[in-house]
Amino acid sequence: MNLPNKLTLLRIILVPFFVAFLLLENIPHHYLISLIIFSVASITDMLDGKIARKYNMVTDFGKFADPLADKILVISAFACFIQLNIINAVFIILVLFREFTVTSIRLVAVESGKVVAANIWGKAKTVSQMIAIIVVMLNGYIVELYTLGILKDSNNKLTSTIDIMNIINQSLLWISAALTVISGIIYIKDNFQFIKNAK
Repeated sequence: MNLPNKLTLLRIILVPFFVAFLLLENIPHHYLISLIIFSVASITDMLDGKIARKYNMVTDFGKFADPLADKILVISAFACFIQLNIINAVFIILVLFREFTVTSIRLVAVESGKVVAANIWGKAKTVSQMIAIIVVMLNGYIVELYTLGILKDSNNKLTSTIDIMNIINQSLLWISAALTVISGIIYIKDNFQFIKNAK
């Protein structure tokens, strides 16, 4: 197994640790720890593709496993956000519908002897999701610092600060949701022949 594929597998292995620390709210600085783990996993996403292309290490496994690893990481984060009352179920239903549809097309394409790699819209969707997730966790950590007494609520501005952070969180999350839907529609359109010719 080459280095890019090992990085992809590392991203998958990091997911349970990320989820555990994000949901264990009784652990001080849990948002920071989960943010670090998520950031490391996101860096592996950037590196595996670059290394694979630069050193001609692109494999069919990598083309399939790399976007799958992204989905596992991102959907795990969104599922945790539901548990933490940051987003509602509609958001993750949209994401899951897109991902299951795209994955189904990929599987049909594989049966036809073709591996369909992610397009630019898919990459934009992934980047927007990861940025949204990082910002949500960063804002969560800022609130946690107030809770721990590390940051002081001077002039009683904490409530307005939290309101602003919530607006930022929701805006970034729904922008990523819009890109998720758009990229899914484009993916279906570009690969419709696999649906039409499926047996």
